[in-house]
Amino acid sequence: MLDKTLAIILAGGIGSRLHPLTNDRAKPAVPFGGKYRIIDFTLANCLHSDIRRVLVLTQYKSHSLQKHLRDGWSIFNPELGEYITPVPPQMRVDGGWYSGTANAIYQNLYMIERSDADWVLILSGDHIYRMDLQQMVQYHRRCEADVTVSALPVPIHEAHDFGIMATDPHGCIREFQEKPAHPTPMPGRADHAFASMGNYLFNTEVLMEGLRAAKRRGETDFGHHVLPSLIHTHNLFAYDFSSNRVPGIKPYEEPVYWRDVGNIDAYFEAHKDVLGLEPKFDAFNPQWPIYSSNYQGPVARVIGGDIRNTLLGAATVVSDGVRIRNSIIRREAVIEEDVELEDCIVMDYVRIGRGSRLRRVIVDRHNHIQPGSRIGFDPAEDHRRFSVSPGGVVVVPIGKIHYYARDSRGGAGPGYAE
Repeated sequence: MLDKTLAIILAGGIGSRLHPLTNDRAKPAVPFGGKYRIIDFTLANCLHSDIRRVLVLTQYKSHSLQKHLRDGWSIFNPELGEYITPVPPQMRVDGGWYSGTANAIYQNLYMIERSDADWVLILSGDHIYRMDLQQMVQYHRRCEADVTVSALPVPIHEAHDFGIMATDPHGCIREFQEKPAHPTPMPGRADHAFASMGNYLFNTEVLMEGLRAAKRRGETDFGHHVLPSLIHTHNLFAYDFSSNRVPGIKPYEEPVYWRDVGNIDAYFEAHKDVLGLEPKFDAFNPQWPIYSSNYQGPVARVIGGDIRNTLLGAATVVSDGVRIRNSIIRREAVIEEDVELEDCIVMDYVRIGRGSRLRRVIVDRHNHIQPGSRIGFDPAEDHRRFSVSPGGVVVVPIGKIHYYARDSRGGAGPGYAE
C-alpha cells in the first residue's frame, strides 16, 4: 500500500519570522536540540512510516539544507526505488521561483506523474513532532476521501491563531476558517477546535486536477485557495492527530507532541520541551529514532562547574567554575572559566569567553563571545547590538570564526557550514 505513496516536503520558505537564524540557511536547516536540524523530524516520520519516496522542494538559501540531506540522509536504497531528492525550482513551467505552496507542487507535476503514485502526501519541513503517517493513509482510505488534512485539536481560546476546520461528526470538512474570531468547535468537544497542521494527503488525480484549476485562477496556496475550492466538489476529511500513536512514547511525554517553530519565541520555547528528567518531547526513543548527520567527534568533556538541566553536544568542553542552567550546548562548543549561562541555546563551534554572563540568549554557530560579555541583562544594549524577539530572547547571528572545541586555545576550525 505505502509504496504507492509519494511524499513531498515543502522546505523552500524564506523563514523571515526566524530571522536572524535564517540569514544564511533555509528554515528547515536551522539546528534544533542537541544535534538535529528541524527537517530531521519530518524525514524520520517518513522513514518510520515506510514512505521511502521523498521529494524535498528547496529554494531560499538551500546550500546547508542540501548538504545536510546528503550527509545525514543518504540512507535510502535507490536500487529498491527509494530516494530523498532535493528539488529546487526547475523553471519548467512558469520560468520563475516557487510562489506559494500550491505553485511549488504545480511546478513539479511532471515528477508526480512520473512517480505512478496513487497518493501524494504533502508535508511541512519546519515542525517538531512524531507521527505515524501510515495511520493517516489508512484513515484516508477507510473514509474513501479525496483529500485528508491532518488536524490538531487546540483549545478554543487559542484557535484564533490557526487555520480552523469545521467538520461534521464523521470528520468530513464543511468549512475552512482562517484565524477566526469565533471558531467552530470540534463535534463532541465544545472546548476545542480542529487546527490544520499543514499536512495533506491527496488522491493523485484530485491533486493534479486541483492544482491545474488553481493555476488557471492565478492561485498559489493550498490553505487559502486549493482546499477551499475542492470542498464543494470532493470528499475532504480531517484526520485527528490526537488519535495517532507511535511506539516508544514514555508516560511523561505528550502523546501527540507537535510544535510549529516558525518564530524565535516558539523556537526558544520548544527547546524547553526537550529538557528535564521528564521532557514533554524526549528525543531519545529507540523505537522511533530521529536521525541526523553522522558526526564522528568525541564525547563532551566537563572539567568542572555546576551544570543543571542541560544538554551537552559531542566534543563540547566545559571549563572549571562554570554555572549552566536550563540550556542546550551543541557540538564543539567551548565554555571558558567562570561563565554563567541561564536559559540559553549555544550552537556548534561557539566559544563563550571567560567570565561572560548570558541569559535567555541564542548564540548561532561560529561565534566567539568575548570575555566578560553581558548579554540578556540590558534590553537597550541588547537591542542595539543584536536581534531581540517580542518575548525578549536575544539572538546573536551566525559568525565567521572557526574553532576546534578540543583546542582550548582556539585553533583553526572545521570547514564552514551554516
